[in-house]
Amino acid sequence: METITENQKIKVAKKIKKMFGHIDRRTIEYCPIRDVMALASDKWSILIFLYLGYYPVLRFNKLKKHIYDISNKVLSERLKMLEGDGYISRKLYAEVPIRVEYSLTDFGHSYLKKLLELAEWAEKHKGEILANRKDYNRVV
Repeated sequence: METITENQKIKVAKKIKKMFGHIDRRTIEYCPIRDVMALASDKWSILIFLYLGYYPVLRFNKLKKHIYDISNKVLSERLKMLEGDGYISRKLYAEVPIRVEYSLTDFGHSYLKKLLELAEWAEKHKGEILANRKDYNRVV
């Protein structure tokens, strides 16, 4: 188990204040924590990132086959949202039938890199998390 010192806790608190202390939550249109982290907690977006990170280019139907149980509507909505935020690019080919390919942008790859760091942290600490849950459930 990793030990966190008081000095480290103070540094984290200062970093949070520097990053977010100036934000007026009543008028803000963009919340960096909520908007960016929402992707990391949305199972469909995570899977889109992972598959587009593994396969350089995927067409809609191929992506849908990889992401088991997602509807066409939800996949289409997530792809449009991710494209609108600049995480993925969409290339349309004027063919019959129309061909559309999706890929991660450099910006999307930078997000995927951080997402993988979080996944590695979770994998490293899964035993501790499960033990904590077990201890908590025993008390409750």
